[in-house]
Amino acid sequence: MNIKEELFKLQDKKYKEFHQKLVPNVENERIIGIRTPILRKYAKSIKETPQTKEFLASLPHYYLEENNLHAFLIEQIKDFDECLEEVESFLPFVDNWATCDSLKPAVFKKNHQKLLPKIKIWLKSNDTYAVRFAIVSLMNYFLDDDFEEYMYDLVIDAVCDEYYINMAVAWYFSFALVKQYESAIKVFEQKRIKDKQTHNKSLQKARESFRIDQITKDYLKSLKI
Repeated sequence: MNIKEELFKLQDKKYKEFHQKLVPNVENERIIGIRTPILRKYAKSIKETPQTKEFLASLPHYYLEENNLHAFLIEQIKDFDECLEEVESFLPFVDNWATCDSLKPAVFKKNHQKLLPKIKIWLKSNDTYAVRFAIVSLMNYFLDDDFEEYMYDLVIDAVCDEYYINMAVAWYFSFALVKQYESAIKVFEQKRIKDKQTHNKSLQKARESFRIDQITKDYLKSLKI
């Protein structure tokens, strides 16, 4: 089995045209065009094969879908330490938001105390997508159980001149306004996010949520800078 050849068998050229517009920083020739549910299903079908270990060790990959497949294979690793090792090996090769946001290891949900120190390290990285991954991980795993208010400062401190980091910050706070409203709203009332665009984008994303009532949405709109 040649994984690259198998991926091209799953190609959807119409979807490729659509997907190219979503990841403008990835060259068109690096996009095969595979719908995410199909790629996830393929990842599950090959997770126990010898080729998978070879594939995970064959960084860097060329195609976007190879990177996304890599993320989906890491997600299925059940041992936390092994999974974390694969994540750290892979992060330096992540070069777009789609691959970054596809990486959501299930084992991270049950290992918050072991994960949090790593998140704090990734947040200080010079690599855009390591920082974005850290922010998205805080959003995915630390806005319910084990949430602590100081985490807002970790995310706010990540704001910089990198678009994909700032959009992750906005995404994080839009979820915080849903899940931890009483504390999150103070971030905006006190204007703690110094970047105007990120402040406003956070509020916009929150107002788009069906889990926030109209009265609250109107109040959020009033906090726009």
